[in-house]
Amino acid sequence: MWPSIRRYGTVLPLRRDCFIVCLAGFLTGCMRVGPDFQRQHEAWSEHWSSASIEQVTQQAAQPDVRQWWQVFGDANLEQLIAEADAGNGDLKIAGLRVLEARAQLGIALAGRYPQVQQASAAVLASARKRSDGFNTRSGVYLQYGADFTIGWELDFWGRFARAIESADAAFFAAQANRDAALVLLHAQVADTYFTLRTAEARLRIARENAQLQKRSYEITQKLFKAGETDELDLQQARTQYLGTLSSIPDLESQIVLARHALSVLMGRPPGPLPELDVQSGKEGVVPLVDRAVLQGVPADLLLRRPDVRAAEYQMAAQSALIGVAKADLYPSVSLLGSLVWSASSLTGSPNTLAFAAGPSVTWNVFDHGRITNNVRVQDARLQQLTVAYQNTVREAAREADDAATALIAALQRDSILNDAQAAARRSLTLANTVYREGYSDFQRVLDAQRALFAQQDAYIVNRSNAVGSLVALYKALGGGWTTRQPLVDAATRQQMQQRTDWGGMLNETNAPAANAPSEGTSP
Repeated sequence: MWPSIRRYGTVLPLRRDCFIVCLAGFLTGCMRVGPDFQRQHEAWSEHWSSASIEQVTQQAAQPDVRQWWQVFGDANLEQLIAEADAGNGDLKIAGLRVLEARAQLGIALAGRYPQVQQASAAVLASARKRSDGFNTRSGVYLQYGADFTIGWELDFWGRFARAIESADAAFFAAQANRDAALVLLHAQVADTYFTLRTAEARLRIARENAQLQKRSYEITQKLFKAGETDELDLQQARTQYLGTLSSIPDLESQIVLARHALSVLMGRPPGPLPELDVQSGKEGVVPLVDRAVLQGVPADLLLRRPDVRAAEYQMAAQSALIGVAKADLYPSVSLLGSLVWSASSLTGSPNTLAFAAGPSVTWNVFDHGRITNNVRVQDARLQQLTVAYQNTVREAAREADDAATALIAALQRDSILNDAQAAARRSLTLANTVYREGYSDFQRVLDAQRALFAQQDAYIVNRSNAVGSLVALYKALGGGWTTRQPLVDAATRQQMQQRTDWGGMLNETNAPAANAPSEGTSP
């Protein structure tokens, strides 16, 4: 069965006589035209895996894939993600769309009950003139009237039931889309945070190398003034020092931009980030984590990805709309009733009370193909969503495999680049030694300095690539779809309650993530 909204504590305020409710269930449960939803999983997706993913993942209980960022053990990152959950604008919009879909479901549920329930009353003033040949009388008289009309289209063909089924699926699609927004937000915060840490590390390296090259430049300056070396060594040392120095403003700018991006992700204007001071000693630290911790096989995680679930719910919603369209091909049977009362202030005028009731049948017999083509339109849209769903699953698999492959490459390069920077550091020491002893020219020192700076920077950049690939792998497998934040924050809830009567809907906390829709089910 489709998961029903009532399972999460929301019950529409239906105050109806028990007999009417039972009668509604009997009359609306005759049949449902249109297809029952059938899941479209391809055979490969049920047992999908890859050698790359198996190489960089492990099965363990902690950390939970829903809070995968704990694998880094960084309190700063955890605080940033918590703040982003509470303040991110895109996430708030996704939560409000869940409320919108919930209200749309309430509209669809109203179709189970009489569609026309109309009461009206009128008071009319009329002027009359009477003459019997001898006397002429005139005056103004009042006429009163009131009536109540009810019309109930019986759901013989499942038009309203299919509409409810579609709205129910759309509601859970909105929830899945919010979960997808959470997955994206958490990955963006982690990516931006480690971009900041990478820029800090590269800035530290640039400053250290600039200081080292400055000393060499000052030495060549003194030697040139003393006539012990030519101007070429001086200008080469100066060129290298200034080139390294010029990279510092760009790295400082990257740090500022990353801070701005984090501020916006947390729903703030660009400004200071006190959250970065929660855990000291993390500035410029780029961790290396060589495994993604999972609590399920990749195939299951792939199909549980929020965007994949949302695509499947959209298919289910569209499948039900085919039944809504097909119901127009059949006659519509309604029960009509009317109670009318009328009276007048004219002396001698009677009061009347009339009641009329009976069935009504309407059938669009000659529609010139309008209904049939509308069914075809809905079916074509379903097929489009089916292909889109299959594309979403394939793209998700590609993203996961690509991220795992990139992580493997970054891990392989890490040890190589670490050795390379150690060798570059030793080369610089040797170059300085042989230069001071007069066994080589200054060019070898410059080359060694340049190699050291390049290898140290490449090592940090590769570390950043490894972290980015790990984050991308968790994101591709749909990790991080939960939060403790409600659908609507307190300030927004208060603002909306002042405008509109939302009943108890705004007080609901997050509904648990829905499972994928079942085959051939209805709400």
